[in-house]
Amino acid sequence: MSPPLDAADGRRAGAAAPMTTSTAMPAGHGPELAVVVGATGAMGRVIVQALLARGLHVMAVARSADALAGLKAEVEAAARGHASGLAPGVTPDHAARPAAPTASGTASAAATLHLCPTDIADDRAIADIGAAVAALGRPVRIAVQGAGVATAGGVLEAPTAALVQAVDIKVGGLVRLVRAVEPALRRQSRIVAIGGHYGFEPSAYAATAGVANAALANLVRQYSWALGERGITAHLVAPGPADTERLHRVAAARGARDGQSTAEVLEAMRAESAIGAFTTPEQIAWAIALLCDPQADALAGGTLFMDAGRRKGLP
Repeated sequence: MSPPLDAADGRRAGAAAPMTTSTAMPAGHGPELAVVVGATGAMGRVIVQALLARGLHVMAVARSADALAGLKAEVEAAARGHASGLAPGVTPDHAARPAAPTASGTASAAATLHLCPTDIADDRAIADIGAAVAALGRPVRIAVQGAGVATAGGVLEAPTAALVQAVDIKVGGLVRLVRAVEPALRRQSRIVAIGGHYGFEPSAYAATAGVANAALANLVRQYSWALGERGITAHLVAPGPADTERLHRVAAARGARDGQSTAEVLEAMRAESAIGAFTTPEQIAWAIALLCDPQADALAGGTLFMDAGRRKGLP
């Protein structure tokens, strides 16, 4: 369990002060904020960069302060690289200053990364994230629940505790996130949950992902109706197996069960796609960033299937 909140600033007692870093990203969405849970995971890191690239300020949420510090270093390195490619004579220091006016004549501060170490599986995350968002005083444009769950084998052998934990992290995590950011939501704010292929195409060897992601799809629809009258939309992004280290662990476990090598299992999984491919974190980040567009209102309550043509069921 986490230590109690420090009443002075909403942080855990004894915790380091939240860190921020300015990035040299183009403006376009003014001072709005994106909140990304699971920001230090394989998908989360790419999502953070994609939202910063849209000019949004980003609050990265994860359990580990050390992992968040590593993300901060990555973002700073990317900002330096971006700055060096902007124009001759532009330095990282210059690039971190407020953005130049856009074509419409407006300007906004450079996108900034904020770090919020907290555990989305703990109800105290509601206060942690809520206090951090309130302290910034910015409307939340998009809140992303991207926390992953551990692999625990198939439905015949997965411990019941692992199934319960998966639902608590994925489904309970989305509930906690929405309650934390709800006061800062505005018309055309987005609530986004990252589900997965196995929530719609059940498999005997992916119990935790299947159960938790199926429940997540239902919860997103509930939020669509609960928040829709305020013009706030909820969305589910359902990737097919994504090409990450986690996928390789799943393949290894399946291979051990079936007497195959990891490479053989991965090849068979690729063949399940209509185009013989896995979904990439970059593709997922692209879709989530796209939901920030005003036109994404039309996708309210919907699921973006990003499975590279794996699904066979209708709809």
